[in-house]
Amino acid sequence: MMNGEMDESPKDQVWTQDDLLNLLEAMKVNLPTKDITKYKTSESHLDWEKVAFNSFTGEMCKQKWNEVSKEVRKFRTLTELIFDAQDFIKNPYKGKKLKKHPDFPKKPLTPYFRFFIEKREKYAKLHPEMSNLELTKILSMKYRELPDKKKKKYVEDFQKEKEMFVHTMSKFREDHPDLVESMAKNRSNVPEKPRTPQQLWFNHEKKAFLKTHPDEVMKGFIQTHPELNMDIVKSTLTKAERQLKDKSDGRPDKPPPAVSVSYSGAHGDVQRLKQSYFENSVFQRKKEYEVEMNRFLCSISEEEQQRVLGEQKMIGFKKGSPASKKKSRAKPSAEKPKRPISAMFIFSEEKRPKLQQERPDLSDSELTRLLARMWNELSDKKKEKYKRLETVLKSESEKKVQEERNRLPDTPKTAQDIWQQSVIGDYLARFKNDRPKAQKAMEATWNTMEKKEKIMWIKKAAEDQKRYERELSEMRSPATIIASGKKMKFEGEPKKPPSNGYQKFSQEMLSNGELNHLPMKERMGEIGGRWQRLPQKEKDRYKKIAEEKQKLYKVELERSLSLCDTFFRTRKRMTTRRPRTRRTSRRGVAAVSRARQRPRTLIQTETGPLWPVRD
Repeated sequence: MMNGEMDESPKDQVWTQDDLLNLLEAMKVNLPTKDITKYKTSESHLDWEKVAFNSFTGEMCKQKWNEVSKEVRKFRTLTELIFDAQDFIKNPYKGKKLKKHPDFPKKPLTPYFRFFIEKREKYAKLHPEMSNLELTKILSMKYRELPDKKKKKYVEDFQKEKEMFVHTMSKFREDHPDLVESMAKNRSNVPEKPRTPQQLWFNHEKKAFLKTHPDEVMKGFIQTHPELNMDIVKSTLTKAERQLKDKSDGRPDKPPPAVSVSYSGAHGDVQRLKQSYFENSVFQRKKEYEVEMNRFLCSISEEEQQRVLGEQKMIGFKKGSPASKKKSRAKPSAEKPKRPISAMFIFSEEKRPKLQQERPDLSDSELTRLLARMWNELSDKKKEKYKRLETVLKSESEKKVQEERNRLPDTPKTAQDIWQQSVIGDYLARFKNDRPKAQKAMEATWNTMEKKEKIMWIKKAAEDQKRYERELSEMRSPATIIASGKKMKFEGEPKKPPSNGYQKFSQEMLSNGELNHLPMKERMGEIGGRWQRLPQKEKDRYKKIAEEKQKLYKVELERSLSLCDTFFRTRKRMTTRRPRTRRTSRRGVAAVSRARQRPRTLIQTETGPLWPVRD
């Protein structure tokens, strides 16, 4: 039917729009009052001779009705069908039929389809035995492998035709506003597709589950925004996989919460020296942990940050904002005081050595209480001197902390990030600065790239990781150690090895860069799948390697602890060589007091860690 007219009948009778409407009206009049039977039944019982009008016979009316009824749905009564037929005759190009309108503009072919049409005939001749599906797969792969320079021709042709299509479509809307309006109206009135029994059951069970297990924040948000149709998404990773993922992302190991040292036979100053060393070591590790944890938090998403902070229960731990690295905590320098800088602290440090010489019988805690009383009894005029020193030292400390913050190295980039950075300009130009579309296209291209094409970017990512580790180690190390080229060790124990075969296998897969092109979630899933498919012989081999490393770790740990004990026993013999008379005891305490004021140095053993001693 064109412009409201149907095709001519076999007897060359022309049916106008008015004739067709009269036909439908005559059929409606001849239908029973309560038409509730199937339309085919009513159609077979209809008396077509009563329907005939003007020069159209009953047979002609029946034939024309068969032609019209093909254009409408037939799963309703004949009365309802006639209403649709009347609507179709008045608006033949509404809804999906709009694109059949002779003036409706043709959509431009996509760049890939242009390439497909151009190359299909050539490949069909080269591979006549292939089906259309196989040819499509080959051409799709060829298009993905096509360089950007060659793709540019197809993209430019598509952009030109798209601009013409937009212009023609706007003109069509102006010429046929009623058709476009009816199309939009019908599109909005399309009934929802019927749901399957499984979908109905799933929706019912999901509602019941959310009622019994509500996430309060998400529940409130879903109630406020029902149009978003959001779900409460949970992580699919197990606890062990999540820990391994966090470790590979750079999450630091948590330091010991406190110092608990009890050695039999360690007394007096040797025990205090021991405890002082371990307190300083734990304090240093906690500060390093804060720096590394802040850097780790800055490198992950906001949801992951909330998860990590919730797991750690870090009350009072202020994470750095991912938008501004300057807000993150930095590791204090080696010269920063170990205790809070205050006027009373400065006063105590000044008076403590003299008081220790005068009152050697007092313990450290008794000395501290005595110094506190002396500070409280001090006049405001004398306190002013120490308060000025407090202000100066605090400003110097804050300045050093700020310098350390500014010296934090940039986070290392992945191979995909480096590649995307090199091609982002081309993709933004292709998608007219539409960043989300360009990002999706780059991710799709990266996922389809072969491993040999990614090797160059994987190597660059490895170099960037080495650069980051080098800069971070330089930042941690004091200036004297950096100048001498030695790496300072803050921990006495060796690096902890993998605890089982699967962990060893996972570390190997994560470190060799083979799966770096996958997102972390898919990477962990792939590692788990490969481990399941691994023969039992290979699993046993990894298990054996992990056990050997565990044994070696225990030996090295025992050796480092024995070196520590030897060092402190030597110190004890040196301090207890003379008989302990009152006079010699005072001298010994005075010697220890002087030793405390000397700077610490480090002794490097051949196999063990660095241990602090006094000059």
